[in-house]
Parts: sequence; C-alpha cells; structure tokens
Amino acid sequence: MNWGGPGFVLAIIAMTTIGWIANNWIRTKHGYPPSDDWGNTMNWGGSQKQTADGERKVALLSSENERLIGQVSRLEERIAVLERIATDPAERTAREIEALRNR
Repeated sequence: MNWGGPGFVLAIIAMTTIGWIANNWIRTKHGYPPSDDWGNTMNWGGSQKQTADGERKVALLSSENERLIGQVSRLEERIAVLERIATDPAERTAREIEALRNR
C-alpha cells in the first residue's frame, strides 16, 4: 500500500467523518446536544435558557434526590445494626436486649 498517496489521506478524512457522525448519533440518542468538529456543543434550539417546565423538572428531581439520599442513609444505618447483630457473640447481644428491656 502506498502510504503517501491521496488514498491514505482520503481514508483518514473518511474515518474522522464517520467517527464524528457516530459520536453525535450516540450523544443525541442519550439526550445530549450534538457537537461540532472541535467538540463545542452546537445550539440549534436558540437560547440556552431553561424553560419553566425544565426548571420544574430539575426541582422535582432535586427533591427526589434528597429524599433518596435520606432513605439510603437510613438503610445504611439499619444494615450496620444488622451486621453488628449477626457478627456479635450471642451472649453480648442477649445482654444488650435485656438492658433495653429493663430501661
């Protein structure tokens, strides 16, 4: 193969173009805006200001995220207690239960 000929240059151009098209297809498939040749995000929809509906969605997702973070932390605490119960000797666990009953 002649590496210095025009076929090699055309092959490189074709590969980069196909890569750019595949990259933008994957980006748009997952909800991201496409990018130009230099990686800058293209803005075809006008201004980048968020609509009221978009702001509402962000607020809802943020509140759900906070709720889930709290739920995960409570579950982690419960799992820690269960792990302690499972790994502690039975006598000590029985003593602690009796101490709680006597309170």
